[in-house]
Amino acid sequence: MKHIKVFKTTMIASVVMSGLSVSSASQAANWLMLQGTEPAAAAGRAKVWGFIQAQYQKDQSDAGPTPSGEGYIPPKLIGPNLNSQQQFNVNRARLGVRGIGMPLDSRVNYFLLAEFGNNGITAPGGGDAHLTDASITINTDATRIRAGLFKIPGPEETLQAIHVFDYINFSEVSNQLMLERFPQSVDTFQGATDTPDASMGQYSRALGAVRDVGVQLFDSFQSADWDHSYAVMLGNGNGLNFGDNDDNLDTYLYWSSEMQFGGKGPRAEGLKLFAWNHSGKRTNAYNKTQEQDRKRSGVGVKYLQKPFRATFEYMQGDGMIFQGQHRPTMVFNDEEADGYYVDFGYYIPNTNWELDLRIDSYTRGENFIHPVNATLNSAASDESTFDKTTIGAQYHINKKTRINMEYSDRSFESDTATVNAQLEGVGARMAVQLTHIF
Repeated sequence: MKHIKVFKTTMIASVVMSGLSVSSASQAANWLMLQGTEPAAAAGRAKVWGFIQAQYQKDQSDAGPTPSGEGYIPPKLIGPNLNSQQQFNVNRARLGVRGIGMPLDSRVNYFLLAEFGNNGITAPGGGDAHLTDASITINTDATRIRAGLFKIPGPEETLQAIHVFDYINFSEVSNQLMLERFPQSVDTFQGATDTPDASMGQYSRALGAVRDVGVQLFDSFQSADWDHSYAVMLGNGNGLNFGDNDDNLDTYLYWSSEMQFGGKGPRAEGLKLFAWNHSGKRTNAYNKTQEQDRKRSGVGVKYLQKPFRATFEYMQGDGMIFQGQHRPTMVFNDEEADGYYVDFGYYIPNTNWELDLRIDSYTRGENFIHPVNATLNSAASDESTFDKTTIGAQYHINKKTRINMEYSDRSFESDTATVNAQLEGVGARMAVQLTHIF
């Protein structure tokens, strides 16, 4: 049934995109080029920049009959600290510098960015600041070469710059499937009824933040009215950590084709088709002799021409599927998961207001296979589904400052009784966020 629902949603989104694409035009942003290169004729030696996001979130979930009796565990608590159902937070405060080697050599540019806010990057390490980007790009006649720590080429929702993201919280498929968690260790045995771990103390390392340390070949080229972009990257597969923890390398592939309508920068308008693939292995930190494949892939389409915006993206994953609090250490697995999101936006003409609607769904545990203890594998399904509908609005105070408001109606359920007990009572979540770019 779930796959039928995905198919129907895909067809609807395709029809909508087809209808929009015949409108008179205005280029979906090329994030590979915007975040990886500097304009040789216009960039300075060092441009200091950054942004701040301050927010308030409130979760309206009811307490559930969890096995530990805690009542409130994620996803009923506000991250990243997971100790309250409502809070004010400076969730992002990033400061960076970027530029080119002028007058020495304009073909070389750099990008440096650090996170000082309270989120999944900094909180697991005790709240210390953390570098999120530190890369050098060499622009040659044949291709562009980027080396260091930077965003991996992948889903539109995570590849785009977060300070122009149209929502406050990610879709469930991006949150659970793409924001990789790195546990300190992974048990080789998990009981069928593990005690939920509301503190998630097992995860004391920063999440991957869709970044890796490696080298990437990328570029874009014109063909008639289309701008084509590609990226081929090799990385450690160890997130924000500069070093590696095993001998395996991850492979990242990306392609996009954009029909250019006009405009430039992160709010450029147009129609973009894209596809990506990630492939790698993870080594069990608890048992170094065990390795597990981690594969992710996706396809999507994005349309932007004011006053309309629309995006559809489908993603799937095999192996290393994050399990959540009911099995906090069993992320080392061979399970499968997939999901999608459909996003619509409307810029109210002659105003500073923008209206947003996103529908997303994510299903994990489609083939529950315990990596060590086969007695836990049974005919009973371990499938869990997360459906969410988010309505929102943005008010653009000026080109650098805006307010986001959103309300998410959530429906989470599982075929496993102990998991479903934790998801029982999951309710709506509202959030307000102020963003300023400098």
